[in-house]
Amino acid sequence: MKTPFVIFGSLLIASAVSLADDKPTIDQAVAGWPQGPRDAARELAKKYGAPDEVTPSMLVWNDTGPWKRTVVHRKEVQHDWPEPHTDFVEQFIDYKVPVDKFDDLAAFDGSVIAERTKGELSARCAKEAMNFLAINLAHDVARGATKVEDARKRYEQAAAAFMANKPQPITQKLMFQPVVGQTGDPDRPAKPSKAASR
Repeated sequence: MKTPFVIFGSLLIASAVSLADDKPTIDQAVAGWPQGPRDAARELAKKYGAPDEVTPSMLVWNDTGPWKRTVVHRKEVQHDWPEPHTDFVEQFIDYKVPVDKFDDLAAFDGSVIAERTKGELSARCAKEAMNFLAINLAHDVARGATKVEDARKRYEQAAAAFMANKPQPITQKLMFQPVVGQTGDPDRPAKPSKAASR
């Protein structure tokens, strides 16, 4: 005769298996998606395993290699530099961009997105290699080591080399060590609170 503990344990295991079975496969999750995002999702699943979050519009992986977050978006964004393509793979790091460098980052690459309040920097392209390239060069722009036009030229050269199957190290990994956490800037209230003024 099974004890209540054995029965309870069996129920827990069965529930866990049932929940795991309910999670869609990558192919199920991206059925009906455009070809580019669908292929990227499969490629990233091979590299990083099953996504942590699955929605009809995106797949999300947390803490993947050097990335704080990796997102494959179903919706593609047209981007014509350095040549026409669509962006749908977005990857994030913790990063504090100096306030006076936001315009430079926007001028460098419109698919590099800095969020001051959250303290995050992301790049969105069609390939992880191009996100490495964009974030590495954005880091150089943000710290004043590279001018915008020089960064754009370097990106164009490295992207062309990658497409010619001659990848450069700058497209293979982050060339710097990101600071993890404490990069956000919540700003300050326009008016001091009553409690603070007492």
